[in-house]
Amino acid sequence: MVKVIPSSDYLALFMQIDLEAERKEILKRYRALIKACKRQLTEADKKTIRKAFDVAVESHKHMRRKSGEPYIYHPIAVAHICAEEIGLGTTGIVCALLHDTVEDTDLTLEDVKGLFGEKVSKIIDGLTKISGVVDNSSSIQAENFRKVLLTMSEDIRVILIKLADRLHNMRTLEHMKRDKQMKIASETLFLYAPLAHRLGLNVLKMELEDLGLKYTDTESYNDIAARLKETEPERKKFIAKFIEPLQEILSEQGFSFKMYGRPKSIFSINNKIKYKHVLFEEIYDLFAIRIIIDTPFELEKSDCWKVYSIITDFYHPSPERLRDWISTPKSNGYESLHTTVMGPEGKWVEVQIRTVRMDEIAENGFAAHWKYKDTGGMDRESKLEAWLFKVKEMLENPDPNALEFIDDFKLNLFSDELFVFTPKGDMKTLPVGSTALDFAFDIHTKVGEHCIGAKVNHKLVQLNYELKSGDQVEILTSSKQTPKEDWLSYVITAKAKSKIKNCLKDQRKKVAEEGKEILERKFYKNKLDFTLQNVNEFCNFLHISSSQELFYRAALGNVDLKEIKAFVRHKENPLSDAKKGKKSDAPKLEQLVTNARGSSDLLVIGDDMQKLDYNLSPCCNPIPGDDVFGFVTISEGIKIHRVNCPNAVKLLSNYAYRVVKAKWMNDQLISFLAGIKIYGTDEIGIVNNITKVISSENNVNMRSISFDTDGGVFEGTIMIYVHDTKHLNHMINNLKKVKGVTKVERTEDK
Repeated sequence: MVKVIPSSDYLALFMQIDLEAERKEILKRYRALIKACKRQLTEADKKTIRKAFDVAVESHKHMRRKSGEPYIYHPIAVAHICAEEIGLGTTGIVCALLHDTVEDTDLTLEDVKGLFGEKVSKIIDGLTKISGVVDNSSSIQAENFRKVLLTMSEDIRVILIKLADRLHNMRTLEHMKRDKQMKIASETLFLYAPLAHRLGLNVLKMELEDLGLKYTDTESYNDIAARLKETEPERKKFIAKFIEPLQEILSEQGFSFKMYGRPKSIFSINNKIKYKHVLFEEIYDLFAIRIIIDTPFELEKSDCWKVYSIITDFYHPSPERLRDWISTPKSNGYESLHTTVMGPEGKWVEVQIRTVRMDEIAENGFAAHWKYKDTGGMDRESKLEAWLFKVKEMLENPDPNALEFIDDFKLNLFSDELFVFTPKGDMKTLPVGSTALDFAFDIHTKVGEHCIGAKVNHKLVQLNYELKSGDQVEILTSSKQTPKEDWLSYVITAKAKSKIKNCLKDQRKKVAEEGKEILERKFYKNKLDFTLQNVNEFCNFLHISSSQELFYRAALGNVDLKEIKAFVRHKENPLSDAKKGKKSDAPKLEQLVTNARGSSDLLVIGDDMQKLDYNLSPCCNPIPGDDVFGFVTISEGIKIHRVNCPNAVKLLSNYAYRVVKAKWMNDQLISFLAGIKIYGTDEIGIVNNITKVISSENNVNMRSISFDTDGGVFEGTIMIYVHDTKHLNHMINNLKKVKGVTKVERTEDK
């Protein structure tokens, strides 16, 4: 987000800027930062923060953001988020103010250490190390991703400040180019929002998700935001009606409380619409009623259940929807009692009951625990330590496959949890979906390696038995047992996968050692020296990736004398060198492109908007008018994806360097295949009415049509040829007007 102004342009720019007004604005923002500090600042703290502020102002004085604003606005905003929304103290605020100085200015780490001490210097060092990983122009690669996590596990403030930095960048993302917006927003949804969730920063997580959706699927974001605004008066009326009797009785019972309706985030509403295939109008939990009681720590649990009892006296609860996060808090510190009750007008309503302390920790995460150290805060801090220990443990034996490593990490540390017990009654926390074998490895690596089965609730089960919350698990072992290849499909936790892979590698090494001796004997039989050069050349000849793989195959009998004889002939005949091929220079983008559709001027690709050949990706079936990007594949040239393609977030996060801009040109009228799903009530002549609407459109041909009815309702799929998104949307709007049709949507299926 930074833009350094060259000195030649500097004076010209100054002529258009009111420097005095900017100076006043900077001081105004600084004073707001000091006010935002939640902790009581001493005079010494204020002096330290002021010193950091002065250093940051001086360091960034010749820098401006893409918006044209002074760059110093950004560090002040990040420090403000750290102070007010995360609750960090003086050290965190100082580091937030200085977070870009070492990387972007002449200030060095030694300077920072001399001015502010060892601790600040270490945090700034951590932030500088990961800035190259997660800056606005690069994507997260596995090694760099590990650096982020390792730095985070050393001092949690590093990632908290980085989250604040990302949040402010997301709030000001409108000033960036579209391709940068897509990369940053996808990265945010892929890594930062889940990290904020795992650290209990619920407010940050919701805003990061909503802003991420705003730039990755603008249409859905705007549509839901407009609908929420439209239905707000009706929602407020319903909430007032729901809470009126409860307020009266809770006051009579002597509770000190706050009660209000909290709307669901746009991102979570969109997920429900997208993955549960429901209409906006069908989502019953657009909001939750939150009741926050002010009560002493020792009475928290009993008072929350008293409030629950009062609510269920008025409104009938759904037994399946009770969630008790007070007795067993989530590992990110979240505590709350959730229930869903039948409210007025026959509508289900979610009610969340918690105390003031629980609410602050639920909203601000682990950073809020400093305030409650005398009331169980230390226990929650130990949970954070346990989570950070898990991070370090995962990093000890990382998967060499970058994407598998990141996926495992996300799955294990950002997923929902279940609670199971050992035979002695100790509780263990595992991700939902964990198996008996995952549990065995969670206890100890050796227990996992020698596991032959398990008893769950005293009944014998298989290794891949999926555990449920509350299960009591006993692991059965045998010293003769060793991990098998298919065990990898039995487990989901990163620890178990990593340990199994390591064991399999060790076993493979032992087999390869035997194979080496076998291959050596075969070489000498064919009068071939068993040298490193010959072994490597033989690997190339057979297209095998490494010598160890060659030895392993030899041990299994997959390398025979016929292949060795062919290799000897290959060495003796110099003409066979042509088979090896010469290494060419890295292919250019144009050379990577293949074309299955023939040349077309319809789409232009890359920064200089060249007319390159491309393929349309079948996973999202883009058509002209869709917001799209190009992805350079290894063997299939450039594939065009819609920005809201199911695979887009992963591609943009992990392979940003292979993503190119793509833009539709509207100078040709070419038809593209698109699918439409139609739902409605089964009436006489409904299919005829639908096909009439389609045939009345100009230049529209149907490729296929299928309808299925069940119990008076129908579901139809129609494949049609349209020119662009505008054309398709016009058709969908006309189909919605047909009597009996309740829902029409685009489908990705071909």
